[in-house]
Amino acid sequence: MTTLIIALILALLALYGTPLFAIISAIALLAFYFAGIDTSVVIVELYRLASQPVLLAIPLFTFAGYLLAESKAPSRLVNFSRALFGWIPGGLSIVALLTCAIFTALTGASGVTIIALGGLLYPILMQEKYPENFNLGLLTSSGNLGMLFPPSLPIIVYGLISEVSVDKLFIAGFVPGLLMIVLLSIYSVYKVKGMTLSTTPFDLRKALVATKEAAWELPLPLIIIVGIYGGFFTPTEAAAVTAFYVLIVEVFIYRDIKIKTGLPRVMRESMVLVGGILVILAAALGMANYMIDAEIPMAILDFMKNFISSKILFLITLNIFLLVVGCLLDVFSAILVVVPLIIPIAQNFGVDPVHLGIIFLANLGIGYTTPPVGMNLFIASFRFEKPVIQLYVASLPFLAIMLIALVLITYIPDLSLWLVDLLSHNP
Repeated sequence: MTTLIIALILALLALYGTPLFAIISAIALLAFYFAGIDTSVVIVELYRLASQPVLLAIPLFTFAGYLLAESKAPSRLVNFSRALFGWIPGGLSIVALLTCAIFTALTGASGVTIIALGGLLYPILMQEKYPENFNLGLLTSSGNLGMLFPPSLPIIVYGLISEVSVDKLFIAGFVPGLLMIVLLSIYSVYKVKGMTLSTTPFDLRKALVATKEAAWELPLPLIIIVGIYGGFFTPTEAAAVTAFYVLIVEVFIYRDIKIKTGLPRVMRESMVLVGGILVILAAALGMANYMIDAEIPMAILDFMKNFISSKILFLITLNIFLLVVGCLLDVFSAILVVVPLIIPIAQNFGVDPVHLGIIFLANLGIGYTTPPVGMNLFIASFRFEKPVIQLYVASLPFLAIMLIALVLITYIPDLSLWLVDLLSHNP
């Protein structure tokens, strides 16, 4: 009876808006208390977390992402992409997809992409006579595309919690992420086929000008990828290189961010986010430690065995579950709460840990755009000042395409693993 009352109180607090880390911490501490285990194990988990070198990548990449979001980088990236792809019929939609994917990968936050790039791309798409609902669905769905590309922050957090190599996850996400972009690009071009849309004739001079304007930002993904996979630096060192590079470029070369006014604000806002992530990490690890000690994953596995007998059926169930989780929780909270539960179950069904990570992140990204409560739907509704119901309708075709990509990613493991195997055999 006491347990039920406490559960109801915590549920009411969560509905009232109590921070997630407080709810998770309370659950962990109460679980240890009732189990007769010293609650200091939560602090032990925090110490273990602090001792992991990859943890340093989180504040560094977050800081770099905030610098890019506050600068004029989004405008330069759009101009560059438009100069290269604007001549294709429907090419502006491809420009939107590519730019959003790159920006989300660099900032690690799909909501930031909708806010920063949505306001820039939406008026351009409307001016070029693209249908309104198409524009809304395109920009709402594009916000999560970069989650599978390095240096995506969710990949780093997933690797930290699951103890799967971040290097391998970075490699594994490339082809699935590219698959989503290609399928959405094909659909976008097909959708506007036959419409009278203006195109931008390819102009070498304008392309060179746009390239020159973005010349300092365009090499950044290449520096990270070549640096990590070429063995020049670790993901943590890549984060330091990225933060330093972006700081120099945006503050001292482009001078988009002022040292006395803009820089302190960006530092403060980015570190507030980092602090929140670290507190949630510590609380979630404490709760995960309790669940493992209590053999909760094994109890769930035993229950599932009564209904699920094959790997295929397990993956179907997993996808449905993760899409719901992606609707309800932000990506970091979902990773911290759910990953410790599903990893041992997935291993029992023979799912590769790296492949599981890509399935997990792809689901959570799509969940952001899944009605009725996908987070990106509400962010887009606020940003574009449109009813959320209209966003539901506008996003459905793009959601269907991403679900097709998800099925391919889930049931063709080689899409995630062949590049990992190739590079591991050819160091």
